[in-house]
Amino acid sequence: MVHFFSKRAETKTKDIPKEGYDELMKLFKRCDVNNDGKLSWEEVKAGFRRLQSRFPLYRTHRAFQMADENHDGFINVNDELDKLVTYALECYPGKIKLRLI
Repeated sequence: MVHFFSKRAETKTKDIPKEGYDELMKLFKRCDVNNDGKLSWEEVKAGFRRLQSRFPLYRTHRAFQMADENHDGFINVNDELDKLVTYALECYPGKIKLRLI
């Protein structure tokens, strides 16, 4: 399999604005509609749609490359959600409040 995009370098937590981080944590936790503690592909895609992403399918694909460490097809809310939120913040730096209106 050929990967055209390599994984991005992880962002240090101190570089992440706390306000946007908390907002995205809440947003993606609300996307867990069946409350199983795991975010499926469709739930993550719904989160990016709520962020008004122009390319939610692409963002979801990249999010799973970044956050799904055990490659089980789900993003665990307790363990892997931090990496998903970090990726989303990299995609929309400083624009979270405006996108959630």
